[in-house]
Amino acid sequence: MQIQQLENLLGKLPGAVLIVDRWKKIVICNARARAVFGADLPGHHLLAAIRQPEVLAAVSDVLASRETRIVRYETRRPTETVFSIQVGSLDEEEDGIGGALLHFTDVTTVERAERLRSDFVANVSHELRSPLTALTGFIETLQGPAAEDAQARQSFLEIMQGEAGRMKGLIDDLLSLSRVEAMELVKPRGEVDLGELLRAVCKAQQPRADKAGVEIEFSQPPEAIHIQGDRDQLFQVFQNLIENAIKYGGGKNVRIAISTMDKAVGIDGAAVQVDVIDHGPGIAPVHIPRLTERFYRVDNHRARDVGGTGLGLAIVKHITMRHRGRLKIQSAEGEGSVFSVILPTGNHP
Repeated sequence: MQIQQLENLLGKLPGAVLIVDRWKKIVICNARARAVFGADLPGHHLLAAIRQPEVLAAVSDVLASRETRIVRYETRRPTETVFSIQVGSLDEEEDGIGGALLHFTDVTTVERAERLRSDFVANVSHELRSPLTALTGFIETLQGPAAEDAQARQSFLEIMQGEAGRMKGLIDDLLSLSRVEAMELVKPRGEVDLGELLRAVCKAQQPRADKAGVEIEFSQPPEAIHIQGDRDQLFQVFQNLIENAIKYGGGKNVRIAISTMDKAVGIDGAAVQVDVIDHGPGIAPVHIPRLTERFYRVDNHRARDVGGTGLGLAIVKHITMRHRGRLKIQSAEGEGSVFSVILPTGNHP
């Protein structure tokens, strides 16, 4: 088989392929390999494309032993990517060319998913360990030194109830996030009156606001705004945002504003924007890009003190994405924060 024919054949493969001779000079590369490493590979040594010692050592082993090797390879060209490379031997008599064939499989998504899963398990374990440790300690104390101390027993039981509530809140949020992620690709088909929904959320959050000494300001829009959506999920979005503004805003009022627009960035067609505005201490710019990460907290101790699980904004983000909308966060230290949910008002696929 001629080199041009072999290149055409390898070009039909989805992964990058390099063929090197026994001196590790690149003889053939397919189109995908050119996209990853550059167009001028043939005729150059493998070092011109790959400098990772583990890969070069694997090729040397294959050329010497003729046994297949699999090696991991990371590159930042054209973007940060992880490949699994299968290096196989080529025999000149059997294959028409001697040397080694390197077949690249992109495993970036697989590795990222595994890393997320590992981090998720570690975070959940950490979040549950603290209240469980506290509960175990109190139980041991109640069974021992405080067994006959009615005052200590009452105090410990109240703390235990709070720790159990923390675990319940975490489990509820984990289940909610799981359900939202499972439905993320299915666009909701219901119809929601956004003004009525926000009024209901404000009413539900009023006891919390009264306890915190915070006034909720919401002006009903002059005309009804109907959007396509899942009412329960959208209720959860604005409940989380308003609850966060009350708990972390640190101000004396939380304002909810609605505005409509003919078009918005990232939205196909007309849209509505709901702003949840607080006048608290604000958030440093370094934290803003990470606020929707699972378990990310600006202040861990304060968040735990007020019962935060670190999952609320992750839930908000995924629900907003399911509704083909987007979440925008604006904040500056000392100037408060604005959490904006932008949703399409038309019917889109």
